[in-house]
Amino acid sequence: MVDIPDNNASIVYIVDDDSSVRDSLEDLLASIGLRAISFPSAQHFMDHERPDVPSCLVLDVRMPGLSGLDFQDKMADLGMTMPIIFITAHGDVPMSVRAMKAGAVEFLIKPFREQELLDAIQQSLSRDKERRQGVDIRADLCRRYATLSDGEKDVMNLVVAGLLNKQIAAHLALSEVTVKVRRGQVMRKMEARSLADLVRYGERIRAESTGTHNWSGMS
Repeated sequence: MVDIPDNNASIVYIVDDDSSVRDSLEDLLASIGLRAISFPSAQHFMDHERPDVPSCLVLDVRMPGLSGLDFQDKMADLGMTMPIIFITAHGDVPMSVRAMKAGAVEFLIKPFREQELLDAIQQSLSRDKERRQGVDIRADLCRRYATLSDGEKDVMNLVVAGLLNKQIAAHLALSEVTVKVRRGQVMRKMEARSLADLVRYGERIRAESTGTHNWSGMS
C-alpha cells in the first residue's frame, strides 16, 4: 500500500484481500492521476484515518471476516455515505440486486474492462462531490435561518405558505407595515433575491426538519 499525502484531491479507496488486485488497481488509477489507498480488509479501512475530501470505495464482495455486502450495511448503519463500487469474481444476481438496492453505484464481475471501472469511479466521485456541495449549502442555509428573529421566522413561514402581507398581518395581529418591514429583513438575512428564492429556501428548511430534504440545484 502506498500512503499518499493528504491534500484536497479526491481519493479512491480499495478494499480487497487479494494483494495483486490491490496493486493492479492502484497502478491503473495512478496512470490517470487519481489517488488510491488500498486495504486488505474492511476493518483495516475502518481503522484508517480518512481525509474529508471527495472519495469512493472499490469493494470486493467476498473477503475473510466481514464481507463486502455486510460492510455496505454497516456503513449505512454508521451514516457513512461514501459511494461504493463492488467488484467480485463470484457474483450472482441476488448479490448484485442486494448491492444496488442498498445504493451501490456499480457491481462489476471480474474480469471486467478497465474503462468500466474508471467510468464507475468517475461517476462515484462526481456523486460524492455533489453530496458534499449539498451539505455545504444546507449548513449555509441553516446559518442564514438562525439569524432570523422569532417574529421574522413567523413571517417567513407564512410567506412560504402563500399568504399575502394583509393576511399575515391579521394572522399575527400585526400592522401591515410591520409585516412589510419583517419581510424585508427576512429577504435580506436569507439572501433571497426573489419571492421564489425565499419559498424554495423555506421548503428546504421544512424538508430538512422532516428528513426528506432534496438539496440539488439550490443557489
